[in-house]
Amino acid sequence: MESTLSIITSSILPIFLILGAGSLLNRFQEIDPGPLNTLSLFVLTPALIIHSITLTELGTDALVKVTLGVLGFVLCLLVVARLFGCLTGKTGPVQNTFVLVAVFGNTGALGIPLADFAYGDIGRQTAVLFAAVHGALVFTIGLLIALRSDQQSGYGNLKRVFRYPLVYAVVVAVVARAAGVVPSADSALMGTLGLVGESSIPVMLLILGIQLSETEYGGALSMTITPTIFRFLVSPLVGIAVALALGFQNSDVAQVFVLLTAMPVAVAPIIFVVEFASEQTVRGVTHPEFVSANVFVTTLVSIPVVTVAVTLLKSGLVI
Repeated sequence: MESTLSIITSSILPIFLILGAGSLLNRFQEIDPGPLNTLSLFVLTPALIIHSITLTELGTDALVKVTLGVLGFVLCLLVVARLFGCLTGKTGPVQNTFVLVAVFGNTGALGIPLADFAYGDIGRQTAVLFAAVHGALVFTIGLLIALRSDQQSGYGNLKRVFRYPLVYAVVVAVVARAAGVVPSADSALMGTLGLVGESSIPVMLLILGIQLSETEYGGALSMTITPTIFRFLVSPLVGIAVALALGFQNSDVAQVFVLLTAMPVAVAPIIFVVEFASEQTVRGVTHPEFVSANVFVTTLVSIPVVTVAVTLLKSGLVI
């Protein structure tokens, strides 16, 4: 079993060093993350998805189980979060915003690099598939939840989902594998996709660092306790239950799956609430401030949490 120090230095430290670099650089240079985010979303990440899925060492059984597992995990957590919101008197836009931060974790910008550093190729391949399916749900179910907070928006806004190439990249990769037309790993095309895709990992972390340095959380820090408990306790418990129910044959795949259910709050909900609920407030705090505070706090808390999580998972005590 790896020591905690070894896990920190090999898996955790590189991630937060890059995050810190992005945050510090923005403090001095005032970088606009928009173009970087567009580049990552429309070029780098799709290349990573296509390269990883087409050349993955994961068998068909693992591919199917990870996909079904993400769907089941998100749906179960949605039910739990919605029930908790009802029991605690949350209604309307307040409940919708709570569900967004409680259910959707940062499986892409943080999850993929963490799985890559902690588990190598098999970790990255599993994380890319998990994040691709999860991302599709964020920009469909998550967007639908956000739309319910905007009484003037119609569901026609869901067409925005199809602007993002993540789903298309998954479809292209799966179809290419099924049709047996994937070029060899050493071909120029796959080499190019690999080079472009691998650059997405540090770019994701730099973007996240920049975004965190610009977080405006106002007086919302006191409202981060419950979402933090959801992200780092309720969510992984649901993830463990789903993983055990699916019965992954590869223990590394199972461990990465569970690890990715314990990620901090995703950044996408900030975009959603700014667009559809920017004027809504709860206890004097705007919804964008509430989401931003939860992204900031859970990302900081994730440093010790993911260290413990990786240590426990690699020990085999959890799954």
